[in-house]
Amino acid sequence: MPVVMGTAGHIDHGKTSLVRALTGVDCDRLAEEKRRGITIELGFAYLDAPDGSRLGIVDVPGHERFVKNMVAGAQGIDFVLLTVAADEGVMPQTREHVEICGLLGVPKGLVALTKSDMVDAELLELATEDVREELAGTFLDGAPIIPVSSRTGQGLEDVRQALFDIAANVAQAKRSDLFRLPVDRVFTLRGHGTVVTGTLLGGGLAVGEEVEVSPRGLMSKARGIQSHGSALEIAEAGSRVALNLQGLEVEDLDRGDVICRPGTLFPSTSMDLELTCLKSSPRPLRHRKEIHLHHGARETMARIYFLDRDKLEPGETALAQARFEAPIPAVRGDRVVLRGFSPLRTVAGGRVLSPLGAVERRKSERLARLQSLRDADAARTALIQLEGRGEAGLDLRELAVLTGADSSELSKIMADLSNRGQVLRFDQEAGRYVHATALANIEEKLKNFVARHHEANPSKPGPSRGELAQAAGLETASKLLQTALARLVRKKDLEQVQEAYRLPGFEPSAVGDAAALRELVLSAYTQAGWTPPSLKEVLARAGARPAQATDVMRLLTQQRELVKVKEELFFSRRAWEEIRAEVEAYFADNQELAPSDFRDLTHLSRKYTIPLLEFLDKERVTVRVGDKRILRKR
Repeated sequence: MPVVMGTAGHIDHGKTSLVRALTGVDCDRLAEEKRRGITIELGFAYLDAPDGSRLGIVDVPGHERFVKNMVAGAQGIDFVLLTVAADEGVMPQTREHVEICGLLGVPKGLVALTKSDMVDAELLELATEDVREELAGTFLDGAPIIPVSSRTGQGLEDVRQALFDIAANVAQAKRSDLFRLPVDRVFTLRGHGTVVTGTLLGGGLAVGEEVEVSPRGLMSKARGIQSHGSALEIAEAGSRVALNLQGLEVEDLDRGDVICRPGTLFPSTSMDLELTCLKSSPRPLRHRKEIHLHHGARETMARIYFLDRDKLEPGETALAQARFEAPIPAVRGDRVVLRGFSPLRTVAGGRVLSPLGAVERRKSERLARLQSLRDADAARTALIQLEGRGEAGLDLRELAVLTGADSSELSKIMADLSNRGQVLRFDQEAGRYVHATALANIEEKLKNFVARHHEANPSKPGPSRGELAQAAGLETASKLLQTALARLVRKKDLEQVQEAYRLPGFEPSAVGDAAALRELVLSAYTQAGWTPPSLKEVLARAGARPAQATDVMRLLTQQRELVKVKEELFFSRRAWEEIRAEVEAYFADNQELAPSDFRDLTHLSRKYTIPLLEFLDKERVTVRVGDKRILRKR
């Protein structure tokens, strides 16, 4: 697995010279850097190990004015090579760089005591002790301290071997399979077009694959991939990568953009954090304070909102939300660095608990959710995030960002949560889940609405899906609505009758004026027998308007008191059953039934015979063959 090392240290403490002595590569490529003799931008090199592996190197500037460039380069490194000049010892940027690497979660590193040829043995020993004391309590506590001289070559092999040893020990560090490449450099190359570079934080990418530039939403393809000058077919997580992007200009991108697969990152204008104010900070970090926030290779202005305090004192840790104008595509577990204005120095940092900021209105609710997220594993995080999202739910791509889990781990987690009944996958195609509590709330809403509907509309069979969707605040075609209704029917909490839903045991009944109209209509059709009047005639006799009869006619047909043969033509149940019996008896002695035969059998006019013959087909009593009917085989 590829490994990337970053340099760190005060200006003029020999970072770039040491990299050049180790690799033969001069990382100062800009004319201004060569003229001024200081590193301004990030530089890149590599070192081939005896086992055939390649160690990527990011060389960072040491000047305090270019710390933002240093932070951009330090994101994603596996370990650090801290340089301290033996003739000067620990300096301000030495301390700040160590603090930044600590805030970024860099796990280990070593110290090169540079310019060791410029001091005698006694001063070298004093410098070594000074560095050891300064690093006590940091992530570099106990790290190797190796005297070296880039000018004479003294100690170079010791440094080189120490780098290989550390690289071998961090090579198995687990990385997510979510492809992310924070852009730390954009340039154009003659004959190739636009190229971006960065440290590949996770996943892999093959030549020809589609990519998205987040948060800009621009689409492109990886026309070519290189790592340290070598062409690759597939880029691996943890390596330094240069991508040749198709169809984009240099002006379309900037440092801090993130290259990802389309639709896999979700930029947000807020993120929830666990922040620690450095003990060395000259002042506390205050609520609503505007500050420089560094995430990935991006620097942006942000305001910090604490949930349980007005300020964060040096050395304290608290939960907070950062808000910014331009959206940032982050993932749970990412690290951030905060730098103040005056003086312009690093004051705090921490980790992302949720890349999509909490939406609870009450501070107490938001605080409780963040407290539960603080130490939650991926499974618990998925549950917390789903519960907070309510009926909207989350899909697997969103959950990957919110949990920081890779795809195989996340699939197992969601399958286990589903088996336990804690979540439900309601959209198989999109892989979308909802928390069991949210689903239970929806089901309760639906049952309550059906009950109220029955009470308000006793003659109706029940509400339609559209009415239920509106009651639950969902779209009619929502798969969540479909899932909730199907579950309620399966559990026998609801019954579906044609297009309506009702409570078990409910039977629609007419009351008041509707009951009186029902009796009048039913009596009219019953007395008419085989020659019923039209619905308009019946309603005219009853003195009722069509709008008043809609529910009554629906009720009579659902109760099978009336049979609807076609629009405006109804028969009483008894009349229909008599006609059907006559037809079935006819086929006891005959093979076919022509329209004229049916007319002779029933003595009915064409007004009734044609609709009745078609209805016999619809009711699967007969089958039409040409102009005649035969009895359908049972």
